[in-house]
Amino acid sequence: MTGAPHDRGCVPEAPVPHPAASIRVLYESGDYIAVDKPEGVVSVAEAGRGGLPELLKGHYAGPLFPVHRLDRGASGVIVFAKNAAAHRHLNGEFDRREVRKTYLAVIDGLPASNRGRINAPLREFGSGRMGVDPKRGKPSSTEWKIAERLDGAALLRVAPSTGRRHQIRVHLYHLGHPILGDLRYGDKARQEKFPRLMLHALSLEFTLPSGERVAVEAPAPASFEKVVAALRRPKSAPRTRTP
Repeated sequence: MTGAPHDRGCVPEAPVPHPAASIRVLYESGDYIAVDKPEGVVSVAEAGRGGLPELLKGHYAGPLFPVHRLDRGASGVIVFAKNAAAHRHLNGEFDRREVRKTYLAVIDGLPASNRGRINAPLREFGSGRMGVDPKRGKPSSTEWKIAERLDGAALLRVAPSTGRRHQIRVHLYHLGHPILGDLRYGDKARQEKFPRLMLHALSLEFTLPSGERVAVEAPAPASFEKVVAALRRPKSAPRTRTP
């Protein structure tokens, strides 16, 4: 890996747990509800309790059907169906790769090129860890491009066309540039220096059963932006002219 960013004392502390009242609803209809998931919250209930659906009961008391997931450490747009028919419809869109997903990710080091596509089959290797396996892995594809070059790091816009578990994290690790703050992929001692997983689901586009196209977006939270700001290259001081 090249160009590892310098350790910064100004990287903020880890955020405190988010109260239920802070879960922001981004879009809602009779069939779907999309919200801005904070980092540190699981997408679905564990052992039938907890998770984002339970935090949303104060806003919507009906059943919620998960269509996709975000990793606990990631933040951003996630959508739930409100009924079985809507769930089947959106599941079909995901299966046919008709849902457009865009993420922001801050990676360790600077890639040699400005954009690329990673086509690397993935499978689970045990203990929840995913990895590349050309023979037994499932086809997986991720497109990325640099949005901003930072100090030994890069802010990427990432568009996965498949939805494998940990896909973006594993593909960027496979590229040689793990996502900062990822305790599972990358050097743990280094990754622990960052207060969160630097992965954010920026936007999601899908089609309603009526045929209407919906685009939902969640700007990166302060916890994400503060790390990016700490990694921005300092501007060169203006030269003073010698008399």
